Amino acid sequence: MTPERQQELLAVYRDGLLKDTLPFWLPRSIDKEHGGFLLMRDRDGSVLDTDKGMWQQCRFTWLLATLHNYIDPREEWLNTAIHGIKFIGKNGFDDDGRMWFHVSRDGKPIRKRRYAFTETFGAIAYSALAKATGKSEFSNKAIDLFHLARQHFKDLSPDNPKFTKTRPSKSIGSPMIQMSTAQELRTNLGDQSFTTHIDEAIDEIRNDFVKPDIGCVMETVAIDGSILDHFDGRTLNPGHAIECAWFILAEAQWRNNDPELIHLGCQMIDWMWARGWDDEYGGILYFRDIHEKPVQEYWHDMKFWWPHNEAIIASLLAWILTGDEKYANMHKKVHDWAYSHFPDTEHGEWFGYLHRDGNPSVTLKGNLWKGPFHLPRMQLVCWQLLEQYARINQALL
Repeated sequence: MTPERQQELLAVYRDGLLKDTLPFWLPRSIDKEHGGFLLMRDRDGSVLDTDKGMWQQCRFTWLLATLHNYIDPREEWLNTAIHGIKFIGKNGFDDDGRMWFHVSRDGKPIRKRRYAFTETFGAIAYSALAKATGKSEFSNKAIDLFHLARQHFKDLSPDNPKFTKTRPSKSIGSPMIQMSTAQELRTNLGDQSFTTHIDEAIDEIRNDFVKPDIGCVMETVAIDGSILDHFDGRTLNPGHAIECAWFILAEAQWRNNDPELIHLGCQMIDWMWARGWDDEYGGILYFRDIHEKPVQEYWHDMKFWWPHNEAIIASLLAWILTGDEKYANMHKKVHDWAYSHFPDTEHGEWFGYLHRDGNPSVTLKGNLWKGPFHLPRMQLVCWQLLEQYARINQALL
């Protein structure tokens, strides 16, 4: 990771975000007739479906407000974020305060999920707009949504449960989204009390999902943190665990390079890289079994865009915090593989879904799950990390 390589990477991330990813989505995705964004798009940017996933509405709104807040106070970004939050406020909520997951183009509800992840993306969108505008109505909404989601994560007996009480379990997704959402609200609202919720989430991850005896980060465990020896309990998601690891490393960095959290985050990366990296074809496999047994999901050996985005951030941050060349090599490996397979050099942005050998499975750029979030977040975070690292090094000279 030479200084020349660092500057080369900084340009790749910065220019990729500003000159490739954002131009793919803007201005074509702005729905001037009904509000919000039309984000379900094919390779060339043509619309595949006019429905709107509320996750993506919230995530894109967060991205645009965040760019305005921390990169450049462009009116275009702020006005487009406000355009998004207006649609979310008008069409995103059921009468009970929970958010819809999937709505029609004009905002009519189609689907609501049992879990409360949409609410967390709503919280970060409102918090970013609160910082951009100074409006208390946005900050209050962000806080309300965070606590609504947090309460939902703690309630293991929803009114309409998906599973019976025969084998209760929990997913790492709940504490890690609580952690990352609290981090965003702490930053945007300037409220240090959210650190308590971050501590709570990290403790649950460390105590129940991190398994040093077998070198593994579990995706699903029993309520007491024990391993469930069934398909669901044995299934690992290496990219998800690596994403969780960089959230923990980011918290370590925020706490003046806390050594305990650096050790925890790097340990999680090491274990899940070893389990997830495909030595034959390269890239990160989507699912693995804890005991190397067959996995139930048929897409287990595909390469999705977002785990590679998360691994690029995690390995870069691990190198910055430790100086260990192991993570520089890891970063080079995942960066080079991802950038040689996912980008669409003709139309811009990234393909989302590849076969194991790296060939695209489908050409779409946007659906209910993929949109302008993981890729631009990776580009933004890595750009900021490298810029900050260069400033610190320059100051030491």
